[in-house]
Amino acid sequence: MWDGACELSKFKVYGPEVGWNVEGVDPQMTIANAARKRFRNVLNGATCVHPASVFDVISARIADDIGFEVGMFAGSVASLTVLGAPDNISLTLSEFAAQARRICRGSGIALMCDADHGYGNALNVMRTVEELENAGVAGLSIEDTSLPARFGAPDIAELVSLQEGRGKIEAALQARQDKDLVIVGRTSAASITSAADAAKRLRAYQDAGADALFAVGVRSREDLDLIAAKLDLPLIVGGIGQDMMDREYLASRKVRLALQGHQPFAAAVQAVYDTLKSLRDGTAPSELERVASADLMNTLKRNQEYQDRLEKFLQEN
Repeated sequence: MWDGACELSKFKVYGPEVGWNVEGVDPQMTIANAARKRFRNVLNGATCVHPASVFDVISARIADDIGFEVGMFAGSVASLTVLGAPDNISLTLSEFAAQARRICRGSGIALMCDADHGYGNALNVMRTVEELENAGVAGLSIEDTSLPARFGAPDIAELVSLQEGRGKIEAALQARQDKDLVIVGRTSAASITSAADAAKRLRAYQDAGADALFAVGVRSREDLDLIAAKLDLPLIVGGIGQDMMDREYLASRKVRLALQGHQPFAAAVQAVYDTLKSLRDGTAPSELERVASADLMNTLKRNQEYQDRLEKFLQEN
């Protein structure tokens, strides 16, 4: 965690420019610019890190405060957070971007977003990039899965053509205004067709100009070895088995981000359920267990910064 990371959210609340200094970061750049620089530093590094699965401002602040380098905002988690619905592409771009904007406005973490298929064709991808870039995200992935589910085959995962997938990456790059925004080409081909097809598709997205590549559902080390050997760009992996979750091995295969799943949201759901159930069953509020302390709540809601504002602007001198 870089020095002053806990201070980032304070400046985020106060205004669009920051006054801290981080190696390689211009102190006058915007919060979004700085986050994108930090995300690129991770991708250009030599180690593999686990991003924090976040879903709102508080979860993102927690992740940032305890030292996560990157936050991951997934489409599946967004569907749960915004709609309380499964990940079946019911969520709209505007709903997804609005939640991403809240996370970026209220926290300093470098946020990587799962932008699904770009919410449509290549033109929709361009709109997706515009919305998420303006929301302040550090990076976003565009996948080549055919979404939403096709009529007649609702339970079959399918891929768009390689030509369409590459075209979406090219469209995303053309729509980008800030060159530091990370555009990631993503495929689930390893679990749908083959590792060889995944390598072929990711190579095409690399050649199209993507900044990083995202392989989902890689089955084995042999498959990852095959994929990595064909590529030069930093890799992100998700949905891999626990037996592959060796950060040194992953780093040696160009993997810079390895997703671990989205347990924080599930843990939050369980905590809320248990607390409400206890209250409903007659437990006194003072007897509840595992409730955040007042100190932790004050830290996460940046109580002191707001108190400083009240004293500065709302009290008579």
